[in-house]
Amino acid sequence: MNDQTSPAISPWDIHNQKLVSQVHPADWKNPVPTSRYNLVVIGGGTAGLVAAAGAAGLGAKVALIEKHLLGGDCLNVGCVPSKALLRAGRAAAELRGAEEFGIRIKGEVTVDFSAVMERMRRLRAEISPHDSAARFRELGIDVFLGNAQFAGADTVQVGDQSLRFAKAVIATGARPAAPSIPGLQEVPYHTNETLFSLTELPKRFGIIGAGPIGCEMAQAFARFGSEVFLVETEHGILPKEDRDAADIIRAALIRDGVKLLCCGKELKLSKNAEGIHLQADSHGRSYKVPVDQILVAAGRAPNVEGLGLEKAGVLYDRKGVEVNDRLQTSNSRIYACGDVCSRYQFTHAADFMARIVIQNALFKGRKRVSDLIIPWSTYTSPEIAHVGLYEKEAREKGIEVETFTQKLSEVDRAVLDGEREGFVRIHVRKGTNTILGATIVAAHAGEMISEITLAMNGKLGLKTIGGTIHPYPTQTEAIRKLGDVYNRSRLTPLVRALFGRWLAWTR
Repeated sequence: MNDQTSPAISPWDIHNQKLVSQVHPADWKNPVPTSRYNLVVIGGGTAGLVAAAGAAGLGAKVALIEKHLLGGDCLNVGCVPSKALLRAGRAAAELRGAEEFGIRIKGEVTVDFSAVMERMRRLRAEISPHDSAARFRELGIDVFLGNAQFAGADTVQVGDQSLRFAKAVIATGARPAAPSIPGLQEVPYHTNETLFSLTELPKRFGIIGAGPIGCEMAQAFARFGSEVFLVETEHGILPKEDRDAADIIRAALIRDGVKLLCCGKELKLSKNAEGIHLQADSHGRSYKVPVDQILVAAGRAPNVEGLGLEKAGVLYDRKGVEVNDRLQTSNSRIYACGDVCSRYQFTHAADFMARIVIQNALFKGRKRVSDLIIPWSTYTSPEIAHVGLYEKEAREKGIEVETFTQKLSEVDRAVLDGEREGFVRIHVRKGTNTILGATIVAAHAGEMISEITLAMNGKLGLKTIGGTIHPYPTQTEAIRKLGDVYNRSRLTPLVRALFGRWLAWTR
């Protein structure tokens, strides 16, 4: 790899060369700054790109600064490459399970890992023009490639150039955090920033952290043929999710060959002539297993260093830039959005936070981030998607709930698809049909959750969903069925008795 701005982008093949030529072109010349910008955006990930493009589209004079790769984690080392790998893993699993559908595969299904990764790099490069420096210049934005530092309350320095602003937004994102594990610094390990540079499949793969990234990659690499050891220090995988949902994913991972070391205590790493060794205690047993590669997928840290935030009067701590509910920092001229200030570290959350910044910073809006209803999904097979409150959260807030669950094993399309595992679960405020939250476990839960998110956003209750015609047969019928369940729950003994008398009288 010969591009010093993007050390994680390797191998230096035609696809990665195309990618970097779009998102950090070597021959890029920074423009001459205008006298004063309506908005200076620091960080060219999702939040920064949306803020810059949206503001410029409304007529603002905008500067966008990125020191690394435009597109941020999502395009380069996050959503895009990971989902390409997950799709390849799912294809392999579908072929191995084809016999259930009466399809015979002659011979063993094998994975050409180098071809899987080449496909990922090709598709990533194909998508990259959308986030390119040239595109944002065409939108009328002054694009600066380099390090940004605040030089004062209304000035940002990029190299020897000073950019003055009326308003600014910090959208520098976050990076993988290195947990305190004995021996970690003595062994080579991957994070999401380097994982997608692999060209050879690890025979034995140790993954630390059983959150969304850890579970997704554990399943994908197991399906590719790696012997995967997934270590989680807490009890069970996906510790933040509904336990019934996480248990389904746990069973799916084990079925795909992942070896789970849950409640992994006394975790240590070491290296000798034979390679890397991962040592942990799990459920009363001690394990010491040799691995070829390590992936650390345990937490993230906000990118606040080197920005000169003190000179701008912007408060921050280890959790990130401090903002109020309108995403304004302690400097009233400066806002922040995305992973650098939010506990919701999702691309779509960053997108909508950036929209709030545009309204509040440029047009004196009063939009509040706490009003956002943010769904999320873990893209294992099956997927888990969630929006709103979990039942436990609601009860902790003193909110009485009623919970309705529809198993996919009772939904015709799921049975026909061979995807019986999973459910749709919706929580409503007790005595009403107001939806407080929902969890879906299904092959395409990430697609299905949007219907419930829309209902919550539009203040439409479960009764309305029950009265909405859904195409048959689809798996989303599971959501509609819960509307029926809710409506039947309103049929109290008194109402049933009154209906019975009426029907008897009208015979």
